Amino acid sequence: MKANVKLYWILTVFFFLVAALYTVWSLLDQAHQRVEWVGTIALLLSGLLWALIAFYLGKVHSAQGAELAEDRLDANIEDGDAEQGHFSPWSWWPIVLAASVSLVFLGVAIGPWIAFIGGGILIVSLVGWTYEYYRGYFAR
Repeated sequence: MKANVKLYWILTVFFFLVAALYTVWSLLDQAHQRVEWVGTIALLLSGLLWALIAFYLGKVHSAQGAELAEDRLDANIEDGDAEQGHFSPWSWWPIVLAASVSLVFLGVAIGPWIAFIGGGILIVSLVGWTYEYYRGYFAR
């Protein structure tokens, strides 16, 4: 991760330099002789995006206390194998949730009455997925 942070800071500097070069180039253009704002702002925002990513990853790297297995050259594959969470392999609720979200977006695009139906199904599917392990075959 340490190498990635350095790379992202290099990309930040690169995008800021390219933004400055682009601004000067657009000012020296004989046809327009003015700043082309869309490209300049897009390049500046790209530099800010890389700065944000580099800052965040730098803070995460300094807060983790030691190097991860992914950062060591002598690490084995199983060294980085950690708990990824609990997933429901036989659950139908994610499919219902995806269908209800698609109905909500379809309702925004076509008609609000579809969004209301999708919103109702969305609430039911969220509650069903959250409380799936409290009832039925998989109750704990």
